[in-house]
Amino acid sequence: MTDTSAAHARAAARVHGTVRIVGAGLLGSSIGHALSGLGVDVALADSSPAQLRLAVDYGAGRVAREDDSPSLVVVAVPPDVTADVIERELAAHPDAVVTDVASVKLEPLRTLRERGVDIARYIGSHPLAGRERGGAIAARADIFVGRPWVVCRDGETSAADLALVEGLALDLGAMPLEMTPEDHDRSVALISHVPQLVASLLAGRFVDAPDGSLRLAGQGVRDTTRIAASAPELWVQILGANAAPVVDVLDALAGDLSDVADALREPDAPGARRAVADTIRRGNQGVERLPGKHGQNRRFEPVVVMVDDRPGQLGRLFGDLGALDVNVEDFRMEHSPGALFGLAEISVVPGAVQRAIDGLTARGWKIASTND
Repeated sequence: MTDTSAAHARAAARVHGTVRIVGAGLLGSSIGHALSGLGVDVALADSSPAQLRLAVDYGAGRVAREDDSPSLVVVAVPPDVTADVIERELAAHPDAVVTDVASVKLEPLRTLRERGVDIARYIGSHPLAGRERGGAIAARADIFVGRPWVVCRDGETSAADLALVEGLALDLGAMPLEMTPEDHDRSVALISHVPQLVASLLAGRFVDAPDGSLRLAGQGVRDTTRIAASAPELWVQILGANAAPVVDVLDALAGDLSDVADALREPDAPGARRAVADTIRRGNQGVERLPGKHGQNRRFEPVVVMVDDRPGQLGRLFGDLGALDVNVEDFRMEHSPGALFGLAEISVVPGAVQRAIDGLTARGWKIASTND
């Protein structure tokens, strides 16, 4: 059990009875690990016997039985079969609340309504969490901690059913947020689906790039293209199910790109430099609106420390920061190929920057740069 799971296990779970999870991939297995750590009876089902056995072997739950009577069913399957599985689970478990964790909410709901399915016990939801790698082997109990978990209720949703789904999110350390399916899909188009396409398009330019160019790659380009490693098969389904909102954002973005390209074609033309500066400035303003730690809109300052490529150095760095009473708000590590050291970027509140620099320097650390 991870430290996070152990901490959760000290509190009583809000969900009760058996929780049936259909789909033992990354999200389904991660939910299973977290709930199992709380002592909840987790019954796993998956169309792939190998995937199911792997999830059980790793401790995400037990194999589901025909005589199970779950209080909650979590559908964690690919988007193109989500509605089918929801319909089947509603019919098979008439006393259970059914939720799903698909990244698109309107399309499954529309399909169920068109089929005339009674959706009184169905509540769509979506945890904004994941990893670049998929499958049961990549599952972790703590991937939901501190992350938003959207819950889409409607007029037919009972208070008790809503409390059960929101309780699931809270048990996993997530922050439940109520949204309509329409608002959810427009939101994820902007903050998830289009960024995936932008990262993939940019990384696609590397395929034919000279090796010499790629050797210059630093942390900035790695951060920008990190999610380009995602699985194409899954994203074809997600983007197809949320096509209209994605196209709206792409069309607006294409117009912005065209404006910048026009300005750079004649950089000395009147207004060209201002157009470029306004683009960068508007990006600054957008980044400032992104919520930070605990959902706060706070700006942190980076302190970049050179860390020797030797065992135990990161542990010593964090130990020194703790002794200095400097809280690490965020952290990332850049290690260039062939280098005998890495650059650890520690994000701290502005008031702690000088204390961190002075204290770490006194302890023998070399500060590579700050935000100055």
